[in-house]
Amino acid sequence: MIENLQFDEKGLITTVVQDAQTKEVLTVAYMNKESLEKTLATGQTWFYSRSRQELWHKGATSGNTQNVIAIRADCDKDALVVEVLPAGPACHNGTTSCFTETIKEKSDNVGSLDIITELRSIIQNREKEMPEGAYTTYLFNEGIDKICKKVGEEATEVVIASKNRDAEELKWETADLIYHLLVLLQEQKLDVFDVLGVLQKRHEQH
Repeated sequence: MIENLQFDEKGLITTVVQDAQTKEVLTVAYMNKESLEKTLATGQTWFYSRSRQELWHKGATSGNTQNVIAIRADCDKDALVVEVLPAGPACHNGTTSCFTETIKEKSDNVGSLDIITELRSIIQNREKEMPEGAYTTYLFNEGIDKICKKVGEEATEVVIASKNRDAEELKWETADLIYHLLVLLQEQKLDVFDVLGVLQKRHEQH
């Protein structure tokens, strides 16, 4: 497969690094044939530094390694997407992603899976910090019985909205159910990505 890739005149190929779970783009770097081979052999990202003109192992000094989950080439075979599970920030500035400068804000009307990751992080922080007055703090203080009750209530509301053919109400009740499910998973110390992994396995079996 490497032989089919189209490296440029300097022997490099553009490489987009993406979080395998959140799908966030972490950074863009360059690989040559040797760094790609090392990436495949070690299971961690290796790149080629154009400024230093040498190979470098991501996280070798910082510890912020990237475990490779999948690698895909584009239709022209002159660019790669490398899906990774990062052990820390991708950017040398200490941020999760190198892409931190917003040029155009995303519209609030456009829903995306980003909110699942964001909510997951917020709920984790709420349980850790337990800020006074926050609804999530209230749920954690009340405990598993209250959380389970809310999940049951919201699931019932979803059914009722569905039976009533009320799309607007169904949208809101489904959002409530997803939020309370995320709280329940955090209380149980079960990562939502583990649940998504089950869906992935089921999909692969059919």
